[in-house]
Amino acid sequence: MKPFLSETHDAEALQELGRASVQIVHDLKNQINGLKLYATFLRKRLEKTDGRTDELDTVAKLIAGLERAAADMTTLVRYGRPLALRRVPHVDLRRLLVAALGREPEINCEACLGEFDHAALTEALRDIDVGLRAHGQQAAQLEVHLRREEQDGAPSAVIEWRGALPSNNNDACDPFNSFVGSAGLRLALAAKIIRAHGGQIEHEAHTIRVCLPLTT
Repeated sequence: MKPFLSETHDAEALQELGRASVQIVHDLKNQINGLKLYATFLRKRLEKTDGRTDELDTVAKLIAGLERAAADMTTLVRYGRPLALRRVPHVDLRRLLVAALGREPEINCEACLGEFDHAALTEALRDIDVGLRAHGQQAAQLEVHLRREEQDGAPSAVIEWRGALPSNNNDACDPFNSFVGSAGLRLALAAKIIRAHGGQIEHEAHTIRVCLPLTT
């Protein structure tokens, strides 16, 4: 699947297209959920009537495909709509990062407290980690580091994934702008969540870098 690269500079037209697309996707998601209910009903009927194994396997694959499609559409709808963050103060980014990764990163700071939406930011960091591996990186090659920096008295946390695929300044190869597949869509949403927190995300050489503001 090739990424969508717009050649038009009509921002208003693109915004209208985006709003219309989000509504269409929302309606399609409802239809897919309806098909999933019918497929689930059919599977239960087959189980009660001792249906053949191949028939049950086919229905199970159908349900799994519908679930993936519905999940992707939910992500797309969330990406196309404004984010409503629920920030709380004094969130420890070190613990949040460990929970998001499911493993211990290299942490080089004693305090990384900020005002974050715990659920949204955890989701974003997890999707970055999972999405980078989906773009070809092996888990063993991705080293995650967390450190604290201060510039003009403003502290920030810097999270780096080292060992990522190299950047060539091409949107089509940028994992956060490619929109290719489920992983690409979730990476785009993750970048949007990072920026909504006042943060930045960069792809430089073999490093993905996330910067988030901390409280003083």
